[in-house]
Amino acid sequence: MATHFEMELDNLKNIIKKIGKLAEGQVSEAVKILLQEPEAAEGKVIKKTESKIDKLDVKIDEICQSIFALKQPVATDLRFIMSAMQISNEIERIGDLSISIVKKAKNIKEKHDLIEKFDIADITRQVELVTIKTNKCFADQDGKASGEIFVLNKEIRNQCEDAIHGIINEMKVNSKAVVSGTNLVIVLKHLERISEHCTNIAEYVYFTVNAKIIKHEKLEN
Repeated sequence: MATHFEMELDNLKNIIKKIGKLAEGQVSEAVKILLQEPEAAEGKVIKKTESKIDKLDVKIDEICQSIFALKQPVATDLRFIMSAMQISNEIERIGDLSISIVKKAKNIKEKHDLIEKFDIADITRQVELVTIKTNKCFADQDGKASGEIFVLNKEIRNQCEDAIHGIINEMKVNSKAVVSGTNLVIVLKHLERISEHCTNIAEYVYFTVNAKIIKHEKLEN
């Protein structure tokens, strides 16, 4: 029979899995709004989800603080709780960035031309994939999956840099693309940051499992 402490840890893990899934859904919703017509860019669902994420983020902090104060965890349990607080913060930032993408998407006129020209849809698919893989990495506490996430993050970063370079050149020769292009560059930086937050989460999972702090640059090559 599981002890009360073990049940507390399971509860904490389940809440993080829940908040991770909510953020995953937010990224998916933000991408859908970005790729659709401006008239579809309502973002009401994503704002409601953001409120749920904020409440769960606070709840995770409270649970972790309670365990620290009353249970004095050690070894793997201690690493898990330390990581849980950081992972919750990373997920909350992913939610914030999704909201920012929705806001910018509304300001991207002519966005279909730019999105198609610079294959933005492929980048968004990669970002959705890295969020899914990251949630699975945490759920399975799979430290080995971290390397795959780091490699995917590097690919996303390179794709974003190439697209931004192309958009800037487009704006130099086409003044009508400046407003849309500027907003799209900001969206690409947000997508890049979402991927970076995913790699941070993967680092915390690796730390929990292997008791070793790593930086993803060392494993992505």
